[in-house]
Formats: sequence, structure tokens, C-alpha cells
Amino acid sequence: MAKESGLGWSTCSIDDSSGTARAIVNDFTNISFATPRGVQDVTGIDKSAYERLLLLADATFEGTGVFNDASNMSHDVFKTVSSTSVQRTVTLTVSGQTLANEMIFTDYPLTRAASGELTFTVPGQLANGSVPTWA
Repeated sequence: MAKESGLGWSTCSIDDSSGTARAIVNDFTNISFATPRGVQDVTGIDKSAYERLLLLADATFEGTGVFNDASNMSHDVFKTVSSTSVQRTVTLTVSGQTLANEMIFTDYPLTRAASGELTFTVPGQLANGSVPTWA
């Protein structure tokens, strides 16, 4: 593997509320995702440095994008966030490396800036207890 920039993402697909994956990578202007692990401090009083145990794995996603109400694009995917309680598969593929997680989305806020821009930011969190694993 070589060092790479974040340019030219292969895919970012997110299920709509019916479970159909939609490739909405073109609607996003910024994506962040994390796969943190919890830690437990188990340091004894006989130590001069921390001892820790790894705990549960997690995953988070946040996508910021431009409003697009074309069929099967971002608005079609996220407009049901407030009215449905469904898990959605989020699949990120970068240079042949894929991370797919079942996530819940908790909000779909739209922002109309003073300049006229209409954007959204959607936060997602791991939903099903499966450890996030790159393939």
C-alpha cells in the first residue's frame, strides 16, 4: 500500500429506509468516520504509568453535503430519518478498502446560509453490535 490523498473516493453508499443502497458520494462535501474503542483504566497504585484494557468497539459517521432532491439521492435517503427507526448500511470504499457498518442516523438538519447555500449534516452511530472491520 502507498500513501494516498483523500481525493477520488470510490464510493460512499447509504441505504434508504427500504434497505436499498444509494451511491450518494457526489452529494457529500465532507465525510468523517471513526472506529474508536472504549478503554478501562486498571492502573494499580504500584504503577507509575497507566494500564488499560480495551473495551467495546464503536463506529461513528458524519456526512456534510449539498441538498439534492433528485430521485435516489441524498434527500431521498435521509428524509425518513425523523419518521423511521431503521438501521442503514453505510459502505465506504477507498482505494479498494471497504468498511461497511449497520448504523442509525439520528438527525437530518438542513441549513440555509445567508449566502443562499442549502446544506445538510447527518450523524450516524453503530447500531448492531458488530465490530467495525475494514476488508
